[in-house]
Amino acid sequence: MTALTRPARPDEDDASLRPVPWRRMAGVTWRQHRIALAGVAVLLGALAVWLWIIGTSLHNAYAAAVACHPASSAACGNLVNTFNVSAENHVMGSKGAGGILLQVLPVLIGAFAGAPVLARELETGTFRYAWTQGFGRWRWALAKLVLLAVVLAAATAAFGALVSWYYQPEFGTGHQALGLYRNSPLVTLFSLREVTFPAWTLAAFTIGTLAGMLIRRVLPAIVATLAVYAGLAFAADGFLREHYLTPLVTTSNNFNLPGTGTAWIISQWSTKDGKFAFAGGFPPMSLVNQFCSTVSPGNGKAGPGDPFAQCLARHGYTQWTSYQPASRFWPFQWIEGGWLLALSALLIAATIWLVRRRAT
Repeated sequence: MTALTRPARPDEDDASLRPVPWRRMAGVTWRQHRIALAGVAVLLGALAVWLWIIGTSLHNAYAAAVACHPASSAACGNLVNTFNVSAENHVMGSKGAGGILLQVLPVLIGAFAGAPVLARELETGTFRYAWTQGFGRWRWALAKLVLLAVVLAAATAAFGALVSWYYQPEFGTGHQALGLYRNSPLVTLFSLREVTFPAWTLAAFTIGTLAGMLIRRVLPAIVATLAVYAGLAFAADGFLREHYLTPLVTTSNNFNLPGTGTAWIISQWSTKDGKFAFAGGFPPMSLVNQFCSTVSPGNGKAGPGDPFAQCLARHGYTQWTSYQPASRFWPFQWIEGGWLLALSALLIAATIWLVRRRAT
């Protein structure tokens, strides 16, 4: 009974006891967190089945459209239309309830698995017993955090590979010639791929553990994790990601480059006589009425095929486009995954430091 109430001092980290083997701590960690890990497995498993079922139809439509010959025949045109409709529906679905659930998966997993790791022990007071065992307080915390982080990273990396498979038919390089729907891999669920999904999950997990250590209560720690993660994700998506590598800049006249059909358009603007004229891909109505009032709007899309851009080009206007080519997908994945991993390691180190310094 004395061990239950003896203060756990930083300089008395059970140095006189024989350390408990790491494998035993792995077993303890599994028994304590098996329900949370089982919940993560069920959630990812259910979503994986859903992605597999609806993704199979997209892949079948894509295979049929690509294999059809001659491509100019009516039958092939119908297959292309079938694929395009299916692909557009999938993109719209990624903006609906299912897509929102996928987008918040990292923080849901990280917050609900990470915040209770230390906060529950501190909130209930059981840390006074756990920290007096032969494993040592900092080894106890490190074992928990690292083991859980490795399991979560492996599970989410596998799910990220499935997400990439799900959207793969939309990223083909030969889509323009066949008239197939194209999308940018740098935009569509970028944070849920093989590298970024585990990286964002680990970031949410470590934010949750640190919040639990600081706040010492589970529910407030979860709320704090959700808030901090939301701010971090907003900053990455709205400001950081597009600057990982210097964007390429081109004019609309030579924008027909390999792979730019799936490029991430950062910004567009127009100049005249070397001076800035207006921002955006569409000209102001005053210029349209002045120079292009008789021009048909065509497909309504900005770019080299936009009739308004072609009309204004004849009057000395040059449209510029800043973009990230689709070929930078993997460099962007590793850059984002790298800084998130570094952040997670820093947060784990801060959490371990706090565990070692906390006396009661």
